[in-house]
Amino acid sequence: MSHRARIDVFLFLITIALIGLGLLMIYSASAITANEYTGDSYYFLKRQICWIILGLIGLFGAWRLNYHWLQNKSFLLVIAGLFLLSLTLVPGLGQEIGGATRWVKIGFLSFQPSELLKIVFVIFLTDFIVRRKNDLQDFFKGFIPSLILLLIVSIILLKQPHLGMIILLGMVTVSILFVGGARIQHLIYLILVALPTIYVLVLIAPYRFRRLVAFLNPWADPEHTGYHIIQSLIALGSGGLCGVGLGESRLKLFYLPQSSTDFIFAVIGEEGGFLLAVVVILLFLGFAYAGCKISLSAKDSYGSLLAFGITMLIIMQSLLNIGVVTAVVPTTGMPLPFISFGGSALLLNMIGVGIILNVAKQTLHQPYNSRLYQ
Repeated sequence: MSHRARIDVFLFLITIALIGLGLLMIYSASAITANEYTGDSYYFLKRQICWIILGLIGLFGAWRLNYHWLQNKSFLLVIAGLFLLSLTLVPGLGQEIGGATRWVKIGFLSFQPSELLKIVFVIFLTDFIVRRKNDLQDFFKGFIPSLILLLIVSIILLKQPHLGMIILLGMVTVSILFVGGARIQHLIYLILVALPTIYVLVLIAPYRFRRLVAFLNPWADPEHTGYHIIQSLIALGSGGLCGVGLGESRLKLFYLPQSSTDFIFAVIGEEGGFLLAVVVILLFLGFAYAGCKISLSAKDSYGSLLAFGITMLIIMQSLLNIGVVTAVVPTTGMPLPFISFGGSALLLNMIGVGIILNVAKQTLHQPYNSRLYQ
């Protein structure tokens, strides 16, 4: 029990450390811009603090709520999530930012339904796998039906468009199916179908194709398609080992786009250097370790899969973001969990942490043995 408690505290402290570092970097990356456009250098910082307060309420609420309630309501939750996601396609409700309609604006409230959907997606998928575990290794009875929700969600996300979220949910689906007991052969089939499909989706959308070309050779068009990647790499390289100092980034002011959201890790690398960048990566690795330990110790298969799925959701998104900033993967438009500016993402990620902590809270003294569920 004491070991479990340490893992709980460890996960919570890592989450708080990431959020705290995010606050620091958001202020550093946005203060001058905020002062120029709003007259208040603390504008984005204040907004993020408000979302953190809401996030803490959500986190502790999820920690107190029995995760089996989520299992019993998984179908209703995913229907609600799909409904809200569909609202982005409704004229007058969907809010277009940067050429993508991923937000819903009702009055003064603006939120991103895909952030809610990715949590309820994991809640539903893990429940489906547990309930159909006897059929999961059957290609038509279990494996194919487990992909139906991903297909429905992908169709809606393509309309926004949001290919990055589709890739994230696809990666999480494969990891959950693998851990849940799906046949490796079936997962290979899925990957072999998914990769050329993604390639076709890239080819038919000019802006996606330009991103791919820029990823392969950003210096071919350094002032347009390759601009984001080049400035990100320059920022990282400028930081050296120890960084130029907090608030001293030059790239964030004139060159680096989306410095407080998608490319905030580049600001971290410039101002804190290689050392601070490594600290951030180690914090996410620690988060992965704690989340997987809780998953392995869960008292039942649903709790184990749920904790694992949410952990992978957060870790894989962080890998995608850092991969983009370091030019390892093409631009996907995914923020860095807990650190990037953004209310919807922060609130739902913190609720996700609360769910993982709830799984740990209900863990029995004896660890539950996994591969988890064969």
